[in-house]
Order: sequence, then structure tokens, then C-alpha cells
Amino acid sequence: MLLEQAIELFQRTGVMQEGHFKLTSGQHSNRYMQCAKLFQYPKESMKVCEEIAEFFRDKDVDLVAGPAIGGIVMAYEVARILCARGAEVRSIFAERENGVMTLRRGFQVEAGQRALVVEDVVTTGGSVKEVIEILRAQGAEIVGVGSVVDRSQGTVDFPVGGSKIPFYACAALKVESWDPDACPLCRQGLPIVKPGSRT
Repeated sequence: MLLEQAIELFQRTGVMQEGHFKLTSGQHSNRYMQCAKLFQYPKESMKVCEEIAEFFRDKDVDLVAGPAIGGIVMAYEVARILCARGAEVRSIFAERENGVMTLRRGFQVEAGQRALVVEDVVTTGGSVKEVIEILRAQGAEIVGVGSVVDRSQGTVDFPVGGSKIPFYACAALKVESWDPDACPLCRQGLPIVKPGSRT
């Protein structure tokens, strides 16, 4: 997806928000990507998930997994698209229990399964790395990571067993952020909002 197309899509669906935000990392920013809004629109989100499925279609994916909440619908949709192309693929998600990412609800991973991990927005990749470790601990082989947005400015990677696994994002966006004591929006006295799913 071309960057211009991605920005137009994110603006049209309300994903790209402007203001004064406290990010999960603790840093402040003038822009926030609320990708949950994209998944209100099946036609639009399907295009994004098709792009990710196409990138990994030759990886013989058995399982698509994502962290809650951002990766739940996305994992299902990418798995559904791969199934529609003739593959046998399951979809699961990991969630936090007492602050620790874990598999619940009876989800099982078989040793040797080839797993694709998906997430809506990747900044540091922390949640994705936690999911990768859960899957690897159960014997899965991680074949890649897919996301809607890469906010890391190309700095994030996912090393597994001494090598990096493929990472594909539909759009790589530069989003400015600042330490709280250097935030120009704080100096202007603008009220701050803490969005996102974590408390």
C-alpha cells in the first residue's frame, strides 16, 4: 500500500487522531493511531489483511495469532483469507492475565506449527515479542510478523534463534513523540489524553 493511500484510509476511517496523547511507552505525541476504528469497516480492513496474507502466502502458515485486543480481529481475518485461498489455518489470540501475556480459553499450539503473528500497530514490538515467546515455548515455528502500521520508524525487529524473522507492515509512519519533560504540547498547556487498551 502506498503511503498516501494508507494516510487517506486512516484519515477517512478515523484511525489517525490528532491531539495530545500519552502513549503506552509513557512518551507524549501529537498523533495517535487507533486502528480499532479501521476494523469497524470490513471492506477497508479486509484490504489491509489481504495485503498481509498475500505477503506471507508462501510461508505455509498453520496458525495466525495476535495479542489482545488489537490483534484479535486481525488474526481472524488474516486466517480467514488464507483459508479462502485453500490453506488450513487456525486463529487464536493471547491476552494478559495478572499483567502477563498468556494463552487462555483452551487455545493450544502444536509443536511444529508454522505461526504468523499479527498486531494492528507496532511501536516497540513488545506485545508481539511476548506472543512470539508464548508460541515458541509450545514448539511453534514463527514464520513472520504482520502489522497495519509500523510506528517504529524501521527500528523494530523480531530476532528468533539468532536470526530476524520477516516483518511486513502495510504502512510505516513517522509519528513524533517526546519525553514528558520535553513535550512542547505540555508547555502549551494542552490537555493530555491516554488512549489505548492498557491501563
